[in-house]
Amino acid sequence: MENIIEMKNLCKSYYMDNWDEIPVLNWIDLQIKKNEFIAIMWESWWWKSTLLNIIWFLHRLTSWEYFLEWDNISEIKDDNTLSFIRNKKIGFIFQQFYLLPRLNAVENVSLPSIYAWFSRVEREKSAIFLLNKLWLWNKLNSYPWELSWWQQQRVAIARALVNNPEILLADEPTWNLDSKTTIEVMQIVKGLKDSWKTIIMVTHTKTVASYADRVIFLRDWKIVDQNYKL
Repeated sequence: MENIIEMKNLCKSYYMDNWDEIPVLNWIDLQIKKNEFIAIMWESWWWKSTLLNIIWFLHRLTSWEYFLEWDNISEIKDDNTLSFIRNKKIGFIFQQFYLLPRLNAVENVSLPSIYAWFSRVEREKSAIFLLNKLWLWNKLNSYPWELSWWQQQRVAIARALVNNPEILLADEPTWNLDSKTTIEVMQIVKGLKDSWKTIIMVTHTKTVASYADRVIFLRDWKIVDQNYKL
């Protein structure tokens, strides 16, 4: 099976006001195949989301090669082009849901489709379809403050899927959920793999990571095991 993501010699540092360097990722080599479900675990929670943000083109790096299918992302300098590829190919489930309080569930889910040039009818149709699929048929016109934590998570999952992306990134998707709801969320995420999605998830929980096909473990800013045994 061919790789959908390939990274070579990837490095990332942050710099303090006094220009002291804080290394976050050092010489990362990573290959992820199409329709693979990857869990990324970190020795420490510090900078745990950085790799996801790099995959989502949110960080400029000085040392890297990054191929997303046939696109050499490391050579693309135009932000509009990167935004177009990101919006078309990658969905993101955030740890914090980032639902807009003034928009109802359908409107929140529809947002990414605006930038993909879908018509209003197409946007609403796709949003309603996904919300129904995630058991929110009776919450279509509800605002975030009217929804439970679990219901907000399902709206966030629907929003990540509305443009039918090939890749789904998930940053601690079960954060702050109880054990029963965690199982429900992970069953949804696992089911997306069966719909031919590639899933890359960051988690600190071994139980959650066990749903993945492969677990990648990082320590001291490096990948130390690409087939980590839980």
